[in-house]
Amino acid sequence: PTTTNEYTGIFEGYNLILVTAEAFSHYAVDPDLTPTLYKMQQEGFQFQNFYNPVWGVSTLDGEYVALTGLLPKAGVWSMLRSANNSLPFTMGRQFQALGVDTKAYHNHTYTYYQRDQSHPNLGYDYKGIGNGLDVRKTWPESDLEMMQKTVDEYINQERFHTYYLTISGHMNYSYNGNFIASKNRDLVKHLPYAEPAQAYLACQIEFDRAMEYLLLRLEEAGVAEKTLLVISADHYPYGLEKRDLDELAGHEVEENFELYRSSLLIYAKGMTPEVVEKPVSSLDILPTISNLLDLPFDSRLLSGTDIFSDSAPLVIFNNRSFITDIGRYNARTKEFTLTPGASAPEDYAAQVSQMIEYKFTAAARILDKDYYRRVLPPS
Repeated sequence: PTTTNEYTGIFEGYNLILVTAEAFSHYAVDPDLTPTLYKMQQEGFQFQNFYNPVWGVSTLDGEYVALTGLLPKAGVWSMLRSANNSLPFTMGRQFQALGVDTKAYHNHTYTYYQRDQSHPNLGYDYKGIGNGLDVRKTWPESDLEMMQKTVDEYINQERFHTYYLTISGHMNYSYNGNFIASKNRDLVKHLPYAEPAQAYLACQIEFDRAMEYLLLRLEEAGVAEKTLLVISADHYPYGLEKRDLDELAGHEVEENFELYRSSLLIYAKGMTPEVVEKPVSSLDILPTISNLLDLPFDSRLLSGTDIFSDSAPLVIFNNRSFITDIGRYNARTKEFTLTPGASAPEDYAAQVSQMIEYKFTAAARILDKDYYRRVLPPS
């Protein structure tokens, strides 16, 4: 288990807005194009080595990892399979246990990936298109419009927790057939990129405008300084060709590790900005938020760890590659590379690889056996 630390409870009593942003990445954080996201990054925790691996079921597994802190099981829809399981550590369930109203919104069809079954079990009053969220049925739909339609449903409550799953950043990235890219085309047409990269950024501008609106409403309601916002992506923008990603990066992107590097935003107005160099991943989001809010959780029962704990960092990729503070192992090439200045025993890579297999096995059994219901008393 990990222990409490100097970050435990620094946001205790705060509201929480948690966002899974479609295809969001560090490429979408820019002082001119996306000033709100840039502000949140600069004034919040600045994660220099955050990774968002792709698992088996793209968006759905990306959500599952961030919302449950568990590795997904290969070959199944882990989120759907968990729909009847006990999930006491999700933010929805944690805030429900405090008597706080919990809401979730998705600006696309509410039954897509059968979220109408899984998301209420995460602890949310869940709305999408078709069961209460009234946004225009464009493709993709507008994140800004979703914010405009939903904020009044919770912002004046004494305390709230809201989860958003966005859609504006969805592929395909072109000006024909992508409503959001076309809508924001004039804002990116001056950029020295081909159309796909421009269109991708145009879509992320819509998400930035949504966050701008949200922060403004929090400020007007007088709760900005008591609201923690956490934003991560479901996956990297794999709707772009490799050449387009290289164009955005300004160099050839390495495909086993760097391809999955992304942006994690954890921000509250008035907090002290801090750079975090530790290698971390989307698996670590749930335990980290739990620690920051001082919510009870058992760190032994999650695949990820609290970023601010003294535990050794471990970033796990679907192909069993990994990154730690000591080095990185490429499972494709079977090569382990030491971090400069670090040292490791000869069997270090094998030991970490074995632990990773244990983690995958444990997470699958937690899912299949409804393990939390067996070992934790009902709330």
